[in-house]
Amino acid sequence: MKSTTHAPALIALAVAAVLAGGTPATASAATSPVLTEADAQECQRSRRGSNKQEEVEDRYPNATRESPDESASSRMAQRLNRLNAAMQDDEFAKVVEQAEDIIAQERANDYDRAYASNMAGHASYNADDTEAAKRYIAQAIQYDALDNNNHFQSMMMLAQLHAQDEETEQSLTLLERYFAESGSTQANDLALRGQLLYQAERYDEAIPALREAIDSAEEPHSSWTQALMAAYAETGRDAEATAMAEQIAASSPDDKRSQMNLAAMYMQVEQNAKAIEVMERLRASGQLTEDRDYRNLMALHLNTDGGEAAAIAVINEGLEKGVLESNHQTYLALAQAHYFSDQVEPAIEAYRKAAPLDSSGETYLNLARVLYGEGREAEAADAARQALDKGVRRPEDARRIIGN
Repeated sequence: MKSTTHAPALIALAVAAVLAGGTPATASAATSPVLTEADAQECQRSRRGSNKQEEVEDRYPNATRESPDESASSRMAQRLNRLNAAMQDDEFAKVVEQAEDIIAQERANDYDRAYASNMAGHASYNADDTEAAKRYIAQAIQYDALDNNNHFQSMMMLAQLHAQDEETEQSLTLLERYFAESGSTQANDLALRGQLLYQAERYDEAIPALREAIDSAEEPHSSWTQALMAAYAETGRDAEATAMAEQIAASSPDDKRSQMNLAAMYMQVEQNAKAIEVMERLRASGQLTEDRDYRNLMALHLNTDGGEAAAIAVINEGLEKGVLESNHQTYLALAQAHYFSDQVEPAIEAYRKAAPLDSSGETYLNLARVLYGEGREAEAADAARQALDKGVRRPEDARRIIGN
């Protein structure tokens, strides 16, 4: 069951990495307004004529909005308390029903209606009705009667809900208003804006927003730095992206994703030797656990002069561990690595495994060529016939081997 006292964390702001998927960031949770003890006492004070106020921490000291003086009316006190009790008991349908009753009351003031709308929004969210949650919270903001703390936290929650539903532009528009009116410098808030700007492909704007969030946080979330690194890469600022990838990897030496992202950045700037070094460290520590991990390292070695022997070792290890798929692509790479390192017999063996897995006859034709070059004409002719049976682009090449 969802929390009744916190707004939803922003989900699935994925920052694309070249080699590894990222774990999305979560934005700061905004606290749901509940009928506080101060509100309840204010209702009682209204009856007694007391002017005594309780001090509440102002979370938005730089706000341009003046926090309204209006508070819960004494005439709605019982209804508001029942509303609060229903929320505490997780009776979300009842919360919405009672909130609607308060909103409809002629004697209710704007604070009562704003408070009830906000509670209905949180109840709707907890009941998995996001559209209703957005509608009620927007209504609470429109009444413009909540104190600054709850008013701005409502704005943040609504921005999060829009972002969660991939309504990026609506979320960004609301966040611009939020920052203009609240004066917030909270790192989580800044990071949310930066991540949404990245998601909207507004990379030049995302970079300073993310940079500000990271600089203002005691312990920046790793997803923020991942997003900043990706934004640098998207804008062609490869040196800054690489430097950030190195920083992230150095601070998280045991985090596979960070290391894979560093390898990806090295590949992007054509520093394959450094990419291989990172990937080989991961292999040595047993962190290559997916087919694509071995396949990427295999490709790096095959694209390096003299890297065939290393590629063979990577392929064989991946196959032995059952991580690397024993498909046509794998065996073809193994065959070529053996062949170009003058290991003909292992190359033939790998070609024999790859050829039946090829949807065309091209691999059988390559096998026939290798066999023919080794003076094994009968085997070569048999392979050429199988190539013709499966279909090849140049059937005359296969017939020539058979005819000879």
